[in-house]
Amino acid sequence: MKRRTLVLGAICALAAGCGQRGSFSAPRSLDDACALGRERPNYLRAMQRAERRWGVPVHVQMATFHQESRLVGDARPPFRYALDVIPMGRMSSAYGYSQALDGTWEEYLTATGNRRAQRTNIEDAADFMGWYMTLTRERNGIPLTDARNQYLAYHEGHAGYARGSYNAKPWLLGVADRVAARAEVYRVQLQSCR
Repeated sequence: MKRRTLVLGAICALAAGCGQRGSFSAPRSLDDACALGRERPNYLRAMQRAERRWGVPVHVQMATFHQESRLVGDARPPFRYALDVIPMGRMSSAYGYSQALDGTWEEYLTATGNRRAQRTNIEDAADFMGWYMTLTRERNGIPLTDARNQYLAYHEGHAGYARGSYNAKPWLLGVADRVAARAEVYRVQLQSCR
């Protein structure tokens, strides 16, 4: 009986793990906000909830999520390698839908009192993004509708943005322009599908 219970438990754990992994896969419709909302309605609801709480428009969140993780819940930055073969750890502690760093996530947990929040939960990740972008508006004066500069501050941090660290990174300026363009496409699409 004990062996049978163990085998059954192992099968359940394996099945739960497979199901969990599937929920972290990227949506099929990353270029169409309406199709994305139909495919993953919980994603759209989470971003709408964050918009109501923090004021950050859904299209700005969606474009930032797209750039940061392609809406993959357990996304991580790649490993660094020494001599192209020896793993040296990940490039940063960024993790989850929002690619929040460990320290910034801890700051969010403390500030909001939401100690049970997880970076792999889309509702928590959207709430984090709303919280962070609201701080960006307060600290750096960037409107919540300005996807380009919100993204630059999201990537560089509030102090880095204030120093203008992004100006030394032409590649990042190009990424921020693409985030802004995608946000505008999402904004138009979301208006048509409502």
